[in-house]
Amino acid sequence: MKLIIAYIQPHALNDVKQELYKAEVYKLSVTNAMGCGQQKGYTEHFRGVDIEVNLLKKVRLEIAVNDNFVKPTVDAIIKGARSGEIGDGKIFVLPIEETIRIRTSETGSTAIG
Repeated sequence: MKLIIAYIQPHALNDVKQELYKAEVYKLSVTNAMGCGQQKGYTEHFRGVDIEVNLLKKVRLEIAVNDNFVKPTVDAIIKGARSGEIGDGKIFVLPIEETIRIRTSETGSTAIG
């Protein structure tokens, strides 16, 4: 079992979701996030003052999958989010020690679904 965390551009969310559905990955959590990386932000001019904006809007996806779904999930995220420009995002794959479905008390890979 793995937890896949991906940070992507907000405008890429619908494309990523479509690619995940094609890969038969239907369960995910989406959170708005802010951060910076190689993009380093940008400068705006507001009321005569230069303002440096270095925290940019991102979307954080969290997807728990069984081991056989890791590669299709990662490939789907890449296919939906890649533009070839700096700031496309990052994907992290972490091991999950235990999973428990609250409703039925199922554990392990059956709890992920």
